[in-house]
Amino acid sequence: MGKFITIGERIHCISPVIRAAMESMDPEPILKRAQEQLAAGADYLEVNIGPAEKNGPELMSWAVKLLQENCDNVPLCLDTANKKAIEAGIAVYNPVKGKPIINSADAGDRMSFIDLAAANGAICIALCASHGVPADNDERMAYCQKMLERGMELGMEAEDLWFDPLFLVVKGMQDKQFEMLEFIRQLRDMGFNSTGGLSNVSNMMPKNIRPIMDSAMVAMAIGNGLTSAIVNPCDRRLMETIKSADIIMNNSLYADSYLEI
Repeated sequence: MGKFITIGERIHCISPVIRAAMESMDPEPILKRAQEQLAAGADYLEVNIGPAEKNGPELMSWAVKLLQENCDNVPLCLDTANKKAIEAGIAVYNPVKGKPIINSADAGDRMSFIDLAAANGAICIALCASHGVPADNDERMAYCQKMLERGMELGMEAEDLWFDPLFLVVKGMQDKQFEMLEFIRQLRDMGFNSTGGLSNVSNMMPKNIRPIMDSAMVAMAIGNGLTSAIVNPCDRRLMETIKSADIIMNNSLYADSYLEI
């Protein structure tokens, strides 16, 4: 297990500021968000353009070039249901700092996103679900195996499938949290990488509670083997927790200045 990989989530069309910037192709708000996340310690930046049914390929290729040309070829996670948009983004992507990540395949209608990753030398986030929330970890593992077989048949390396256990909101699904942590441990024991949208766990909680809950969850998940997460890197408590967990897991070398590195 290597250093924990953080994927910055804040370039997302759900944000009114980012949505407006994407609609008008205004670079400044997007670059501002990118620079804030990189300064806070993000390893990858996610570019979430939503369905982007009208101009997906144009928008994604523009965003990829904008971010990489202005942020020293930062590695990116491309998030959209529009496959042609992902293909367009990968076509202009510079992998010198890291392979592109495709977010995401699942074991149902989005299985073909694994094909897209395999054809383009990309990492693929593989959501261990098909339709809705899996009933239990046996169902999650069945989906995991199905997607792994698909990737292997297409010549992918297992390390390029990052399995997503499906982080669930605590407020309303509190009884499912320990089961999800157990599944992360199963993935670790099988030698697989894992990731997911960590912020889901604190959805609908008050703003002052969200950093506390997210930090507790990421610490427990890393202890069980989580290797990456899609996070808000501008959450200082969260990033300090991740950096501390990397020290405790012996993934980073301790120095008194480790929080500043």
